[in-house]
Amino acid sequence: MTGRFALVDLLVLLAYLIGTTIFGMWIGRSQRSATDYFVAERAIPWWAVLFSIVASETSALTFISIPGLAYIGDLGYLQVVMGYIIGRIAVSYTLLPRYFEGNLVTAYALLETRFGLTTRRFTSIVFMGTRGLADAVRVFATAIPVALIIGPALPERYAMPVSILVLGLLTVLYTYKGGMKTVVWTELIQASIYVFGGIMAVRLIGQSVDGGWTTILDRAGAANKTQLISWYTGFDRPHTMFAGILGGAFLAMASHGADQLIVQRLLSSRSLADARRALIGSGFVVFAQFTLFLMVGLGLWVLFEGRPFAAADQIFPTFIIEKMPHGLLGLIVAAIVAATMSTHSGTINALAAATTHDIYLPLTGRSPDDPQTLKVGKLFALIWGLALTFGALLFKAQGTPVVVIALSIASFTYGGLLGGFFLGLFWDRANQRDAITGMSVGIAVMGFIVFAKQLIAAYPALAGPLGGFASIAWPWYVLIGTSLTFATGVLSSFTHPAPTVAPRFTRDVRS
Repeated sequence: MTGRFALVDLLVLLAYLIGTTIFGMWIGRSQRSATDYFVAERAIPWWAVLFSIVASETSALTFISIPGLAYIGDLGYLQVVMGYIIGRIAVSYTLLPRYFEGNLVTAYALLETRFGLTTRRFTSIVFMGTRGLADAVRVFATAIPVALIIGPALPERYAMPVSILVLGLLTVLYTYKGGMKTVVWTELIQASIYVFGGIMAVRLIGQSVDGGWTTILDRAGAANKTQLISWYTGFDRPHTMFAGILGGAFLAMASHGADQLIVQRLLSSRSLADARRALIGSGFVVFAQFTLFLMVGLGLWVLFEGRPFAAADQIFPTFIIEKMPHGLLGLIVAAIVAATMSTHSGTINALAAATTHDIYLPLTGRSPDDPQTLKVGKLFALIWGLALTFGALLFKAQGTPVVVIALSIASFTYGGLLGGFFLGLFWDRANQRDAITGMSVGIAVMGFIVFAKQLIAAYPALAGPLGGFASIAWPWYVLIGTSLTFATGVLSSFTHPAPTVAPRFTRDVRS
């Protein structure tokens, strides 16, 4: 398949990588303080924050996988995206105002005001461990198409390592230099590239099918592949209205209200109103984006005449490699790279912010405005960037159990984190011990549920007792984890006297 790549494709990809790196270093060329570095002095316009949010939650795996969902199924995934919009609205009117009241830099500083410093550290460390591992896998996955291009020029065993190093280190370079300001503005470019790639795929597919998109939609409709709504009420199917609205809403509340990766972008906005506009607006943009990618999948189903593939993730890459003209082929690969570079750069900055503000500053007692804090923050960004890049080198092959585990981690930690925030918001009796106990139980139980399928695959005798857990569809994970965390925290709170004064999230917090 590497024979399909030409010099022009390599030049297009190199132009993107070099151009993005230079632009990122230029846009973030001056940093005055740690606040500037981590939240861009809270001066980013709302529309830039909006597209930064969209770019940060769109990885290469999303770009590649979503068309496959429509190819093997229908448009039902959009029911989950409807839930994403509802979850964003809920965060906008619950957690978001409290973040801005406290003038915070990290999401977990808010928990310190309600429960204490230990809770802040606990949740921040959970975020750092899970986000770091998952992002290392994304770097690995994105290096695969890059390796296809540069493979003919290198011995086979060096293609993947070189691709990972090029992709990872260039992202580290401009993120270390420019901080959040660079992250947001480079993500605008990256989002534009992968959306353009999706639009061009739609256009080329239409040109490749006799009758164009009229024929595609007619055939897909006749096969019920344009079906959007499913009223199935079981827990074993992911793309239903029931699972989408409830499960998708809780997933969005966790990812956009309790995950530093997204919260940090919102805190870069000029005001609460701007952050709210960016967060809610991003939900509708994501809906349009996923509609675009799903339409690509419908078109490919007609173009390939529904032929089977070994895996759904192979469908769109097969079209890219076999059907895209040279030049555009390189641009599409750049779009795949762009989708993950945006998430990777944001992750580096978010991990550095959490390490600096949740671990380093409370230990040292330094002020966020201390010039030393900026130096330390940039050092943590460099360390995390290198750790993620070299961590990606540890993966040997796509689809190994380690990859599956890493990509599933957020599914069981999100519920624990969101449950901790819910305890702080809705249960005055809970204290720090209750919060940490609840989150620990929620994360542990959800880890067991999420990986039940892997346990059954390794030990078939467990299929009887674990079969019910293994059949639970992924949109329910965060809702279940949140409920377990909250219920455990509530029960734990009855083992000690109720507080004489009802605790509340407060404005006084060390950011």
